Amino acid sequence: MKYLYVLQQALVWIITIFWIYQISISLCSLIKLKDKPLLKNKKHRFMAIIPAHNEESVIVNLVESLKRQDYPEELIDIYVIADNCTDRTADVAKEAGAIVYERFDPEKKTKGYAMQWFLAQKIEEDAPYDAFCVFDADNIVDKSFFTNMNKKLCQGEEVVQGYRDIKNPTDNWITAGYAIFYWTMNRFYHLARYNLGLSPLINGTGFMVKFDIVKPDGWNTRTLTEDIEFSLKNIIKGRKLGWAVDAKVYDEQPTGFMQSWSQRSRWTVGHIQCIKYYTKDLALAVKEHKTMMNFDGFLYIIGSIPMFILTLVLLATNFILYLGDAYTSAQLLESYVRYLVPTFILPIGTALIIMILDKRPIKPMLKGLLCYPLFLASWLAINFKCLFKRETTWEKINHVRSIKINEVSEAKKELI
Repeated sequence: MKYLYVLQQALVWIITIFWIYQISISLCSLIKLKDKPLLKNKKHRFMAIIPAHNEESVIVNLVESLKRQDYPEELIDIYVIADNCTDRTADVAKEAGAIVYERFDPEKKTKGYAMQWFLAQKIEEDAPYDAFCVFDADNIVDKSFFTNMNKKLCQGEEVVQGYRDIKNPTDNWITAGYAIFYWTMNRFYHLARYNLGLSPLINGTGFMVKFDIVKPDGWNTRTLTEDIEFSLKNIIKGRKLGWAVDAKVYDEQPTGFMQSWSQRSRWTVGHIQCIKYYTKDLALAVKEHKTMMNFDGFLYIIGSIPMFILTLVLLATNFILYLGDAYTSAQLLESYVRYLVPTFILPIGTALIIMILDKRPIKPMLKGLLCYPLFLASWLAINFKCLFKRETTWEKINHVRSIKINEVSEAKKELI
């Protein structure tokens, strides 16, 4: 029991120090820093890339929002990768004004493969673009997105994540859970790290990459979370990613629990794959570059599933000590409450703070706020499940909400 107690105390210290670090970083989101100076003044040429699989119901809204940018239209080419489509995605995208590339490969049908296939062609052509931006087919894009991304290029940034917002945050408790999660990540992870000179992460959609970055190796990803993988590969090279709070993209989230479960399971499996492939390289990058940015990237990868496992081990250790009469029932309950309260109650308070800071209406989100612990609990269950059963196939999330960019603006006005 002596050694078990030592292990328990060690785990308590490791987990406590880790979360003190994360909270300290998050507080830096409250710091307002001066904008970076422009290194040049140029209108860059962009590719807007949209990987799409059977998205005929929503893709036109995205193309229309991209064609209504306040950036010179001749400097944005809209490409739709119709990936293994069996519906009219390619036809409706063409009719809306996009350039369509059709791809058929039933064995390799993830977004990462589609990006790899498309960009390989553009690299071979030596296409005359300065950068590309990637969107999911269900997105709609704020009219100043490319103006703000162009500004980031002029400031010398090469890989930049835009502000990912939600089209349908008040549909039900599931979409509200996604919204609160992304709002939290936007402020307490991406913005906080950007303010400190650390590296945010690419977050799936609404991001920009300087074309020269991918020319040597192409879009070479191999996990189910190609966004996180691409982020980690850049951090390993010592490249700091950027953050553009004013480059906004709106994403549709699934309303069904089983769709959400499937999507988040895929994300968790992708994280586990990234842990397998990149933990060693991230640790070596810390040694090579000796920067806080690399150390923070290393903490990200060990702070996901590994930290979850350590917490499970700690809870199990407490129970074993209780069985060995080292703990009373009251002490065991106290130890569990000490972990469960921060996990399930504090996020509601954090969400309220974020919504107040971002000036978001709270009343329409009350049900989602109360159910947010349930959303997080289901994610913990997904993490636990994926430790033992890991589906590595991609499943499509059906998007059925045909929401236009002007409707998002009107809905925001109504909520205020």
